[in-house]
Amino acid sequence: MKRMLHSTVYSTLLATLIAAAIGLGTTAVVAQQLSADPFPPIEATRDVIAVNFVEFASIPFDEDEFAPRLMHMVTEPGTQRLFISNMIGILYGMSYDGQSVTPYLNLTEEQWGIDVMSAGSERGLQSFVFHPQFAQSATPGYGKFYTYVDTSNTEPAADFVSGGERRSHDLVLLEWTAANPAAATYDGGAPREVFRVAEPFPNHNGGQIAFNPLIAAGGDDFGLLYIGLADGGSGGDPLQVGQNLQNYFGKILRIDPLGSDGPNGKYGIPASNPFVGNAAALGEIYAYGVRNPQRFTWDSANGRLLLAEIGQNQVEEISPIPAGGNLGWGTWEGSYRYVERQVDLNNPRSDAALVWPIAEYDHADPLLQRQVALTGLAVYRGNSIPALQDKIIFGDNPSGELFYVAADADGGGSAAIRRLQLKTADGNRTFLQVIQDTNTAAGDDVAQRADLRFGAGPNGEIYLLNKHDGIVRMLAPD
Repeated sequence: MKRMLHSTVYSTLLATLIAAAIGLGTTAVVAQQLSADPFPPIEATRDVIAVNFVEFASIPFDEDEFAPRLMHMVTEPGTQRLFISNMIGILYGMSYDGQSVTPYLNLTEEQWGIDVMSAGSERGLQSFVFHPQFAQSATPGYGKFYTYVDTSNTEPAADFVSGGERRSHDLVLLEWTAANPAAATYDGGAPREVFRVAEPFPNHNGGQIAFNPLIAAGGDDFGLLYIGLADGGSGGDPLQVGQNLQNYFGKILRIDPLGSDGPNGKYGIPASNPFVGNAAALGEIYAYGVRNPQRFTWDSANGRLLLAEIGQNQVEEISPIPAGGNLGWGTWEGSYRYVERQVDLNNPRSDAALVWPIAEYDHADPLLQRQVALTGLAVYRGNSIPALQDKIIFGDNPSGELFYVAADADGGGSAAIRRLQLKTADGNRTFLQVIQDTNTAAGDDVAQRADLRFGAGPNGEIYLLNKHDGIVRMLAPD
């Protein structure tokens, strides 16, 4: 109640006083109301949905008995396989029933010359995706897939630079071409480098790469690659890239990976991109003002593109991404102006030109850990789990808390966010508790954080990944 008084009633009171001051003909100065706690807590017991889950597949531990740090998972419909990656750079193929798991490609092998940089918690194989024509012979995308990976090799010239003097490592987008897409393991040659990014800091690197799965061949968006590129790291957007339309960092990019009219001749710039023809902006930019665009997805019911955005010190947000949209970073964090690693509670959402979150929560929420990071994003439009129908499902990476909001939500703030828990024989549990139970039963070190990621199945299934037990879990009907 005190927090609501601080953020809502107080702001109303302040506005009244200002109005009175103006009415008296005096000059009123609105003081900044800085806060690290802008939202009321997520209600821990209200409208909780508990869902069943199954252990779908198991990814092997490495030779030193370290759990695979699972990072990303996609469906490749043409080969009837799921694919999953770990951070050190290995791709695995999985059957649709999860019973068969086969190493498909190891990016760390010396023959590829990539020098995968997977130190720390934010570097490594960030994302991968298969071209929608991967399994369709006699098409331009046949056999092609893409990896988005950090590398310690900084000798080649970079295509995208931050404007800063530091160069921590590079991030490269690579195109691979399989000779036989149905082969159990990759059978093609060395990858083609599409572009190279000089990362100024070790954190806030790439995010996700994806093709719009809702577009059929011949559609305007077919075969165009969406790319999340964070603000370069450190904290607070020190290089001021988020709002700079002449800089690639802090953006959602969209390219044609099979084209050649980009600056380096290795990719194309779609003519339908929102800033094409604007001399003041880069043609590759689809949307801007993002900090760390961890994951994004499309809503199959309406085609809306949604982003899970990791915040600075206060606000984690889910936001729509319209073409040409500005999400505000680094002058706004969520619905509030960003000031000195806090947010200003005055005049939220007061810039009509910006795109605002549909749901957001802050780092002070008692459900969460000291570190907070929004991740995972799925819009469930299926009917096999009725309780999840028409819900946006997301989670908090360290704590393993799972949440949902209505799929057609458009209000911002934390008031509509509800918890999602997992059914076990011992009652409803958080995802982290489920991981810890597995660790304990196996005699392994007990994880202190979940490191949650999501995976997607061919029929809208939602999978839960983590970095601590190698198990892929699938949300399932009762």
